[in-house]
Amino acid sequence: MTSQEKTGGQAPTVSFTAMADGTAQDYQLLAQYEDVELAQFPDRILSWLKAMDNHTGYQVTRLEHSLQAATRAYHAGEDEETVVCVLVHDVGDMLAPANHSEVVAAVVRPYVSERNYWVLKHHGVFQGIYWFHHVGADPHTRERWADHPWYQDCVDFCANYDQNSFDPDYPTTPLEFFEPMVRRIFAPDRVKALDLE
Repeated sequence: MTSQEKTGGQAPTVSFTAMADGTAQDYQLLAQYEDVELAQFPDRILSWLKAMDNHTGYQVTRLEHSLQAATRAYHAGEDEETVVCVLVHDVGDMLAPANHSEVVAAVVRPYVSERNYWVLKHHGVFQGIYWFHHVGADPHTRERWADHPWYQDCVDFCANYDQNSFDPDYPTTPLEFFEPMVRRIFAPDRVKALDLE
């Protein structure tokens, strides 16, 4: 009996209930489903950005903050990948507000350079230089990475794009401008195999 027969003519389904029992045919089928998921990933990123268009206490929404930061990066002449990383730097808030930096870095890692991954992963701590002292935390926590080759990149990211992008009067570029960039950077053919050891 085929997997489609087992599901009563519904969408094709694998034959196994434990991964160790899967066949090559099963995993070829799953690869087709994964290809669809990968093709839809840019839409997922864009939907997370759109969902950030709500008031959170700042003078701008988190979407407006992200767009303003990306606009600054674009006008500063950053490469497209970096502009998109600036745009999506806070989408981790949609999934895990307590560690948004680590989450967004993990989500985009297969598509971006190690440098951009590192900057995204650490930007939350680096941003603390501006406000940790107001809540009893050490604003100099980022100094533990002072000898890292991308330390200054993360300092610059926070100084030039993140901490200063809460201005309701800044001429911010709309999301539609950045959408083609998002689709190029998160295109399935950019997925890299990761050595996670």
